[in-house]
Amino acid sequence: MQNIIPGVAIPIDGLSIPVSRILGRNPGPMTGPGTNSYLIGKERLCLIDPGPVDEKQLSNFLEAIKGNKLEYILVTHTHGDHSPAAKMLQAETGAELVGIEAPDALGQDHTFSPSKIWGDGDEINCDEYKLRLIHTPGHVSNHICYLLIGEGLLFTGDHILQGTTSVILPPDGDMGAYLCSLQSLKDLPLRYLAPGHGAVMDNPAKEIQHLINHRMKRERKVLSGL
Repeated sequence: MQNIIPGVAIPIDGLSIPVSRILGRNPGPMTGPGTNSYLIGKERLCLIDPGPVDEKQLSNFLEAIKGNKLEYILVTHTHGDHSPAAKMLQAETGAELVGIEAPDALGQDHTFSPSKIWGDGDEINCDEYKLRLIHTPGHVSNHICYLLIGEGLLFTGDHILQGTTSVILPPDGDMGAYLCSLQSLKDLPLRYLAPGHGAVMDNPAKEIQHLINHRMKRERKVLSGL
């Protein structure tokens, strides 16, 4: 198992496109070891989920980017442990913001303002690689997963976590939407899942089906008690 140090870019093995995981400095009961940020590319870079506002982590990002161009800052959703640093990082790099604006719900980061309206199926082309947006509501209504096309790597944010399950908190969180979103991922040619919290997983089909089975079992248990 890799020794993951917060703020240090650790390459993910098994890919032809460089991707590094940068662990956030925000461990806790809800964040586990911390929020994962991901840096993608060689020269034209994308960074997924810059996390909470943290001056030291901002310096870590700039050091990892050094000498290259950060083209895009991608956000999976606008909870406080995923998106607030986007505005600060954009000010330092001029990168374009990608994601969906915060819904009108508690605990959302309303400072996040993407450059345009992004939606399901949109693609980001950085020459050496492409990323596809996959709208995956459930955890929250504006949740997006990002597929690294040709590599079978899906950045899952809080839709799929390693070692635990995502919180689905109504009214913005929706269990029906969550299950539909999980089902939609089963048709993708996936090799790896890169979650918002925890380690990268290498058996996507098994992980996705396990989550579906787990949630359906809990739903049946609730219904049986009515």
